Amino acid sequence: MVASNPLFNGMSLKKFNATVINDVWPEVSFFSLVAAMVALVTKLTSHNLAIPNTLLTVLGTVLGLVISFRTSTAYERYQEGRKMWTNITIASRNIAQIIWIHVPFERVDKDKKSMTTVQSVIEKKSMVNLVQAFSVSVKHFLREEPGVYYQDLYPLICFLPRYATHGATPADMLPQNMLPLWQASEHDDYPLHTAMPPSQQRSFSESGKQEASFSSNDRTDAPTLRRTKTFDPEAALADVQSHRPLGPARSPPETGFFDYFPVFRIFAWMFSTCSRRLSRKSHKKKRKGPLAESNVPLEITIYLSAYLAHLLRHGWLTPALATGLTNNIASLQDTMTNLDRIGSTPLPFAYQAHLRMSLWLYLFFLPFQVVSSFGYLTIPGTAFAAFLLLGFLEIGQEIENPFGYDENDLDLDSFCLGIQRELHEITAHTTPDPTQFIFSSWNQPLAPADRRSAEELTANAEAYSHSDHADSEPGMMSIRRVLLKNWRDVDRITRQ
Repeated sequence: MVASNPLFNGMSLKKFNATVINDVWPEVSFFSLVAAMVALVTKLTSHNLAIPNTLLTVLGTVLGLVISFRTSTAYERYQEGRKMWTNITIASRNIAQIIWIHVPFERVDKDKKSMTTVQSVIEKKSMVNLVQAFSVSVKHFLREEPGVYYQDLYPLICFLPRYATHGATPADMLPQNMLPLWQASEHDDYPLHTAMPPSQQRSFSESGKQEASFSSNDRTDAPTLRRTKTFDPEAALADVQSHRPLGPARSPPETGFFDYFPVFRIFAWMFSTCSRRLSRKSHKKKRKGPLAESNVPLEITIYLSAYLAHLLRHGWLTPALATGLTNNIASLQDTMTNLDRIGSTPLPFAYQAHLRMSLWLYLFFLPFQVVSSFGYLTIPGTAFAAFLLLGFLEIGQEIENPFGYDENDLDLDSFCLGIQRELHEITAHTTPDPTQFIFSSWNQPLAPADRRSAEELTANAEAYSHSDHADSEPGMMSIRRVLLKNWRDVDRITRQ
């Protein structure tokens, strides 16, 4: 398959922002001005600024190799991040299939307590929702968005216990009893111990008091959380009321003036530095956030492992399937660790700084070395060299952490939505008895050699002659001949 040219296949502002032109044009302009100064002084005055170009080839080759290594290393991290998300997709499918298909719907535990089909479906679907929540939590974890109060994550895990005491009463709802998953997301303005269960929220709303309460807390103080576009994937999730406003599923930084004119960022830095120094005496020090931290993806895998232990205690899962489920949960944990390694381990600052300073020195002295041969062509030649080398350097820096909101980063939202669709497709499966659909008139299992349906074949079993061997089932040798003919026909038809 021939890929289309991205530059000429409908160029748009989004595609333009995905390039590195906005990042390199200030430096390209600076080195072009240096080249213009060197060319004009050499051609229009008696001063000759040309210097020998002995080191041009050697240094250019070495610098090109170093930049190529820098870009290749960053792309390897980009590709590894994509592979890790493929592992999450595969493990999520496997876990969901084991839970949904192999865990029985009608169960009786060791205490002879039976579980109805409805209860079993609710239990298994809730655990599949936790599998979906894992990928969503990894997305927020990699984007350094802590906590669980997001529109695409909270509806999937809001049923998990909040306190160490099971069946906690209001007297047990204390901060010291709060589990790490919720403690790390605590907010002083919206304390968790004041949250009411959904049943109490509904009754409270019927009395006419909840409407005013939530209008004062959520609608006035909270910003607009829902996206105004038609595409709203969070609408497919459960509608669960939270005691605090939920953050948006996607929070990309707004594109501002300094993104298009990065050269002026030094003035913003100077202004912010002076402002902090002037206001240091007049303002109190900000109180830090909660010291407790919680790895949300790890917490979810702990609940999945606890569910596996629950199934094994009651004998509802065979050892072989339990091993498969354990391996897939371990695969999720391993993948999460590798993704964290990619996102939190940039290239050393000394390497990046030395490479950029070396490139700047090379581009600065480049016009002095080529002006005697190129003349006024030194200006566009230096601009092209600066655009080429600086562009590759910026590309390597941009893709070394592919989990953000840049146009060239991995589309983590799309990956999570794909996993969501696949898990819902798995839970839509009704796991029927194979005999209910195999021996039907729609099935032609022996085609193309024999195009009769399975229903006709079973009704006229005597159509196949008896086997030549007494120890074989009657008719098996004829069926094997048909299958052999199938192989020859398919091999002939499918080859060009």
